[in-house]
Amino acid sequence: MPPDDSPGLHPNSFGRVLMRMTSVLWRPEMRRWRFRIGLALVLTIAAKGFAVIAPVYLGEGVNRITEGERAGVLAPFAISFLLFGVARFLSNGLPQLRDAFFVRVTQDAQRLIAVEAFAHAQAQSLQFHLTRRAGALNRTIERGAGAVEFMTRFLAFNIGPTLVELALVAAAMTALYSWKLALAAVATIAAYVVFTVGVTEWRNALRRSMNEAETEQKAVTVDTLANFETVKAFGAEAREAARFDRALRTYNDRFIRSSQSLALLNGGQEFFMAAGLAAVALIGAYSGLKAGDIAAVILMMTNIYRPLNILGFAWREIKQGAVDLEKLFELMAIRPDVEDAPDAAEFKPGKGEIRFENVTFVHEGRAAGLEGLSFTAAGGSFVGLAGPSGAGKSTILKLLFRFYDPTAGRVLIDGQDVRKVTQASLRRALGLVPQEVVLFNDTLRFNLSYARPDASDDEIMEAARRAQLGPFIASLPKGLDTKVGERGLKLSGGEKQRVGVARAILLDPPILVLDEATSSLDSETEKEVQKALAEAARGRTTIAVAHRLSTIAAADKILVLDDGRIVEAGAHAALLSEHGLYASLWEQQTRLSRGEKEGAGGASTRPEPALS
Repeated sequence: MPPDDSPGLHPNSFGRVLMRMTSVLWRPEMRRWRFRIGLALVLTIAAKGFAVIAPVYLGEGVNRITEGERAGVLAPFAISFLLFGVARFLSNGLPQLRDAFFVRVTQDAQRLIAVEAFAHAQAQSLQFHLTRRAGALNRTIERGAGAVEFMTRFLAFNIGPTLVELALVAAAMTALYSWKLALAAVATIAAYVVFTVGVTEWRNALRRSMNEAETEQKAVTVDTLANFETVKAFGAEAREAARFDRALRTYNDRFIRSSQSLALLNGGQEFFMAAGLAAVALIGAYSGLKAGDIAAVILMMTNIYRPLNILGFAWREIKQGAVDLEKLFELMAIRPDVEDAPDAAEFKPGKGEIRFENVTFVHEGRAAGLEGLSFTAAGGSFVGLAGPSGAGKSTILKLLFRFYDPTAGRVLIDGQDVRKVTQASLRRALGLVPQEVVLFNDTLRFNLSYARPDASDDEIMEAARRAQLGPFIASLPKGLDTKVGERGLKLSGGEKQRVGVARAILLDPPILVLDEATSSLDSETEKEVQKALAEAARGRTTIAVAHRLSTIAAADKILVLDDGRIVEAGAHAALLSEHGLYASLWEQQTRLSRGEKEGAGGASTRPEPALS
């Protein structure tokens, strides 16, 4: 059962949520279901009509028996009882028929809004995803979409029809028996509803308090058991047992109050039901109604009380569903920080020239990430980005992909401002191999072809061979159909990186972007991946962020950044001769590499340039 801790929702918000939810059912995509929606409403109302008529037939049959009309096989009372049976069957059977064909409507509406919300979340900018937990985002979409089905069913087929039935019962009692009966029925049911809603709200507060105590009690348990060494080291076993006892006592007290409130709710509901039944029976008797009429009135009342038995649960769940939907609609109202311009054109790939013109970028709530940055990477050239952590290297890549927009200045590729072309066409021109290639829990084929879903197996295998993956795939019993596991955990680090390289080769972009693509690999694996990267970089502009400077030593130009500015620029040899920041970083890595190799008994050598 869902938690009984639905938060409050302002009536105006509740109304807006209902209107928004209703609008989903009338969207053009739902047009094919409109006949089913209309038929479902007709069947629901018809079922309630039969629910009111059935007791009338039963009452007539009882009256005819008591009046002695027993002649013949099809005596009048027999006809009345047959009609009662038919009406009773239809009152219960029509809702089953309605549910059988209406489930397609609710499932389609649920799918529609879930896909729309998922696509909207996917379209959000990088900053949106960096500031939200994926699990929380998934729950918002999942619960909001599920609330569409739940609220449609309860409001349209439970609460709403019950109100219709109450109106029909009041009308039937007034027309057939006495207006006093109708007044008593409406009054007792209104009191029942007010009592149920009021006590349910009170119970919600108690349940929230109980859930908080349960969370605290479990936290104490897990925390203590996880830190058992610390507990033992300080001889605090008795103290922790006492802390657990206090947490458990608090939970027990709140559980008892919650259970007692449930007993009060159920007892109060039974009281109002009994009072209502007794009231209509007494009024009927004193009004001179026949025995069958009194039986009919009592059956009408019990028919109404039956759906009201779950009113407390329904009220709580409807409120929670409205809150879930409100959160979903709030998510869907968020505009991306980075959007295509209304007149955005398709990017036209050229030689792959990259130009930053006086670019400044300020991170949200932080100091400037880049300040007045200008440089040009000629088409087909290899440009390395070096510098200490936080210097702005990765920020350049994010601006290149237009994950962010610069605060000032322009980023141009082949003379086209990246803000004036569509994001999809821009990113088709950029092949990325990140520091850690994260794969989908699917087959090698799916992951390799992610850059180009329409690629043939021959094209996929050619890209894999160029990325040094051919022998590995050939060694697998299922080849390209091999599952790689969650986040690619069935593959080694080097194999995952080569999958990333193969994807870039398959995409065949004019620009290759390497974001510390080998920094997490050991030296032997790095050499293999560097061969694949050299193959991928051939004939295209390459921008490489490097932690290991040896990977960019062969670059045509190296840009050295510090505090968001370019402080040095030039080829590897020229930068070493300047004895500046780059030379200092190179010397540090050389000493570290020499120390590691001497410690391992190897020769003392300087880092060898890669991507040459």
